[in-house]
Amino acid sequence: MAKPVKGAKKDKASKRDYKQAPKKEGKAISKKDSNREVIYGKNTVNEVLESKRKVFEVIVTDAVAQHDAGLMKLVEKQNISCKVLPKQKFEQMVKDKYDVKGNHQGVLAIVEPYAYMPLNDLIKKATQKEEPAFILILDGLEDPHNLGAILRTADASGVDGIIIRKDRSVGLTSTVAKLSTGAIEHVPVACVANLTVAINQLKEAGLWIAGTDASEAQDYRTLDASLPLGLVIGSEGKGMSRLVREACDFKVYLPMRGHVTSLNASVAAALLMYEIYNKRNPIK
Repeated sequence: MAKPVKGAKKDKASKRDYKQAPKKEGKAISKKDSNREVIYGKNTVNEVLESKRKVFEVIVTDAVAQHDAGLMKLVEKQNISCKVLPKQKFEQMVKDKYDVKGNHQGVLAIVEPYAYMPLNDLIKKATQKEEPAFILILDGLEDPHNLGAILRTADASGVDGIIIRKDRSVGLTSTVAKLSTGAIEHVPVACVANLTVAINQLKEAGLWIAGTDASEAQDYRTLDASLPLGLVIGSEGKGMSRLVREACDFKVYLPMRGHVTSLNASVAAALLMYEIYNKRNPIK
C-alpha cells in the first residue's frame, strides 16, 4: 500500500486538561474513601499486588485463605491488611457494602484509583522506541466489556497505549479491571476532553491516523503496518463521530461474507491489532 499523503489542513489545537478522568461507574465506597476503589477477582487483585499501585486492604473468604497460597504470600510479603471472612459473610458484604455484581472469586481489595497517563507522556512513550508507535483511540465506547477485552488484547499484542474520551464513554472502572484480567495494570490509558485535538497531537508527533469505517475505506489487509499508527475504534452504535472521521488520514474496513453488517467493537479491534502485530512480527 502506498503511504497516504497528509493534507495540509489541520484543526487548531487548543490547550486541554488531559489528566481529568471520566466519571466512575457504580457507587463510591464512602465520602471519606473517595480516593479509594474496590477491585475484585483473583487475577485482577494479583496483578495489582505485583504493580506499584497502593493496596489498602485485601478481603478474602476463608476458602481462598486456605487454598490460594500464592495470593496470601503476596499479601503477607507486602504487609497489607488482610481480612478473612466466612463465605456467607463475605457474600453479604460485597453485595451490600461494595455493590459488586461480577464474579469476585472470593477476593476483593481496596486500592487507590486507577491513574490515567497524561497524553504527552503517552505520546513520548510510544514514539521513543525502535518499533513504530501504535496507539488505539476509542471514540465513545460505552460498554465496560468491550473496554476490558480491548485492554486485554492490547497488552497481548504490544499496543503502546489507549486514548479514551472523557464524556459519554466508559472509563477505568472495577468492572473493566476484572474483565481485562489484569491487563489494565500494564496498558497506559490517557483520558482526553477532545479526541480531535488529541488526534492532531498524534499527527504532530508523526503518527498516521487510521479509522475503522465501512465507506470509502480500504481492506484492512492492505494496511501499511510500517507506519507509526493511531487506530480509531468507533462506538458500539454509531461508529466514529463526524469530526473524528474527518481527522483520519485514511480508513479501513473488515470484509464480511456472512449476513451480519458489523462486528463487536472489541472483536474488530482485536483483528486489527493482530493484523498490525503479524505484519510487524512475521514468522521467520
